[in-house]
Amino acid sequence: MIVVDSSVWIANLRDFDIPAVHRLRSVEDDDQIIVGDLILLEVLRGARDNRHAARIERDLRRFDVVSMLNDALAVRAAGYYRALRARGITLRKTADLTIGTFCIALDHRLLHDDRDFDPMVEHLGLRLA
Repeated sequence: MIVVDSSVWIANLRDFDIPAVHRLRSVEDDDQIIVGDLILLEVLRGARDNRHAARIERDLRRFDVVSMLNDALAVRAAGYYRALRARGITLRKTADLTIGTFCIALDHRLLHDDRDFDPMVEHLGLRLA
């Protein structure tokens, strides 16, 4: 399964010509794509107005929308944060920590355009799409 980060959805909405958008558009089976509830929030909060938000939501709901956090994943994410901090790396965004932890725990691949995930790839085994 592929979790598509908000960085890619937003770039796709803006029709940016970047590799992550090309990769998203090349996925042949929509059933391979997951939209996390946290990612849905991040994308929708940038909508111009309610009508634009409704259109974006409709488009994203053609994919499975899943919850990305529970108590076990919260504990695991906090452990990952501490492990990275011990290496001198501080993740700036709790949302990225949550998304990365979800992907690692469920062995999903992440499609992103956000360098904040790089430490999770390098040190925690986050797999990329």
